[in-house]
Amino acid sequence: MEKIGIYPGTFDPITNGHIDVIERAGKMFDKVIVVVSINSKKTCLFTENERLAMAQESLAHLANVEVDMHQGLTVDYATKVGASAIIRGIRAISDFEYEFQIALMNRKLNPDVNTIFLLPHENYTYLNSSIIRELSRYKQNVSDFVPSAVALKLKEKF
Repeated sequence: MEKIGIYPGTFDPITNGHIDVIERAGKMFDKVIVVVSINSKKTCLFTENERLAMAQESLAHLANVEVDMHQGLTVDYATKVGASAIIRGIRAISDFEYEFQIALMNRKLNPDVNTIFLLPHENYTYLNSSIIRELSRYKQNVSDFVPSAVALKLKEKF
């Protein structure tokens, strides 16, 4: 039976920190599905389709990684695709507190889906999409933090 893990997020935009976690998850699972989440509570810089396309292009080098889009509960998506795990990146204690609550609720909703926390490479512990958007807004070079196609899209937006 194929081991499937999902890695959900808004990916607005996808960063090298996300990609680091996805690459390592790809070594743990037969298939990793990166789920571009549609979150009505968040106002994104990029549209759903732009985020999906950037993730697909940024992850094309990984044969066992797929990219999909989903609106709704992540645990429901995991159940639908037969995933055994939800993968989450943890950068700091503050991330853990929030993610811990969500993981416990997901386990209550479906005890067959586990949450796995992965730490990013230390080069990316301070990195998040909000910082990238802010740097881009002020015309700073973000090419060390995002794939080149994403850096180009950010430049076009601002």
